[in-house]
Amino acid sequence: MRKKQSSNYINEQFLFETCERNSAISIVSGRWKSQIIYYISQGNNRFHLLKQKLPAISETVLARQLKELESHAILVKREMADTVPTGVKYLLTNKGLDLVPILDSLCNWGKTYAEGKEIFVPADSNLT
Repeated sequence: MRKKQSSNYINEQFLFETCERNSAISIVSGRWKSQIIYYISQGNNRFHLLKQKLPAISETVLARQLKELESHAILVKREMADTVPTGVKYLLTNKGLDLVPILDSLCNWGKTYAEGKEIFVPADSNLT
């Protein structure tokens, strides 16, 4: 939480108003969010399953990241009535499902350059 008068908050709001890209990046930024979204999309939609897939994350951080994703309508939390005690599962909304291929593309971009793809300025670039 930032104070609304802080320059950090004002700058963030300016960037969000300038382009929705900045807001989108802010929503999925964080060390674990993209992996959480990915694993839920793969059917690992229970807290303990996510914890198994992400053993280095603390339960507190996982719970916080899930709440943040829920607050941005990327996922919803649903109680499972047929379990004792009542269990919870996480489901991606259409907004979250639309995000999966974008995150996949970003992952592929990262892999391409991590594997040593040559970096150069294209000949027809307008960069000077």
